[in-house]
Amino acid sequence: MLVLSRKVGEEIVIDGDIVLTVVEVNGNRVKIGIRAPRDKVVVRGELVGKGRDLDAVIPPAPPASIPSPTPGISSNLGFFPAWI
Repeated sequence: MLVLSRKVGEEIVIDGDIVLTVVEVNGNRVKIGIRAPRDKVVVRGELVGKGRDLDAVIPPAPPASIPSPTPGISSNLGFFPAWI
């Protein structure tokens, strides 16, 4: 585990596209801001494995197309995640 010290307003960059910012320190509590691409899943550690793990957060892959009830006519309804 890498342990870093940061002051309020300072950042940590992970893999070039995830940025953690120390927003506030109040006693033994630290507020952290997270900026990450939409394709990255961010989950609090205590929720993983408690029935709210990553499988519950990541939507299933969309089907390539939906078979048409009419032969010769294709249908592709597309896919939109629930948070859009």
